[in-house]
Parts: sequence; C-alpha cells; structure tokens
Amino acid sequence: MALPDRPLLPGQTRAIPRTVGAVAAALAPDKRERFLAEAGEAEGSALDAVLDHWWMDAMLDRVPGRERRVTDALAGRGLVSLEELAARRSR
Repeated sequence: MALPDRPLLPGQTRAIPRTVGAVAAALAPDKRERFLAEAGEAEGSALDAVLDHWWMDAMLDRVPGRERRVTDALAGRGLVSLEELAARRSR
C-alpha cells in the first residue's frame, strides 16, 4: 500500500520508486542510456545491484547543488576537517 503524499520539509525530496522505469525517467539522458544498457544485460542479483547503484545516483541528482559540491570536493575546495564537524555538532 502506498503512503499518502505529505508536504516536504525544506531540503527534502520525494523518493523515486525503485523500478527500472522510474529510475530511467529520473536520470539525465546520458545517464539513462548507460543505466538502460546495464539493466538490459543484468538479471537476478546483478540487476538488483544495477538498480541499487542507479537509484542512489538518481536520488542524489535531486539534491540541489550536488554537481557543484562534488566538483568542489574533488578539487579540494571548501573541505571541513573532522574536528570542525565534531565542533559543529556540539554547538
């Protein structure tokens, strides 16, 4: 039974159903092509692994600013030490 839609809090996003069709629809065209190629060749637990990987990617693509944050992290910009994170949690 599907859960009723509830209003989202700021920063929240609705989950994408974990189906081939829903994941494909949520991905950008270049990613969709790769996903469908992988899903078309997989079966059983391999298909589950393909769905897991691409479902997570599709969900993360919905996070505003993700590309910029990934680019910054890979370039070493705006990184925060574990000590700073711990200090922020205790505030």
